[in-house]
Amino acid sequence: MKCMIGMQLPKNILVPTDFSASSEVALDYAVQLAAKLDAKIHLLNVIGAQLIGTEYGVPVTTALMEELILRDQDRLDQLVALRAGSASFAPVILETGDARAQIEQVARRIDADLIVMGTHGRRGVSRWLLGSVAEAVLRVAPCPVLLVREGVS
Repeated sequence: MKCMIGMQLPKNILVPTDFSASSEVALDYAVQLAAKLDAKIHLLNVIGAQLIGTEYGVPVTTALMEELILRDQDRLDQLVALRAGSASFAPVILETGDARAQIEQVARRIDADLIVMGTHGRRGVSRWLLGSVAEAVLRVAPCPVLLVREGVS
C-alpha cells in the first residue's frame, strides 16, 4: 500500500475501460489530468469472465477468444489514437478474467499512482443485481481511485 505522507502527484494513471460512455468520460478526464501533471496513462480493458464462460450457452473456442481479443485491441488502439496528441500513453493493456481482480493486479504491476474509472452511478436493485466493479476496486486498490460519473461535469 502506498504511503500518502508527502503525497506526490500521480505519474502513472491506470484507466480501466469497458468501452461504455461512462468509461470514455473517465478516460477524457484522465487525459486532461495527465496533460496537466505530465503523467502517463495506462489504458486497460478486461475481457470479463462472463464473456469467456458458458453462462450464455456459447462454448469458448480459440477462434472466438481470438476474435474478442482482436476486437478489443482495435477498440483500445482507437481510443488512444483519438487522444494521442493530448496526453502520454503507455502501451495498452488487454487482460482476461474478472475485471475487479485484473484491475487491482495491473495497478500493482504498473505501480499506478491513481486509478481513474467511470461509474454508472446505479443504485438500489440494479446495483445489487449488476454489482459494482468500481466499488470493488475502491475497496482493494493499492492507490487512490477517482470515480467519474457519466453526465457530471
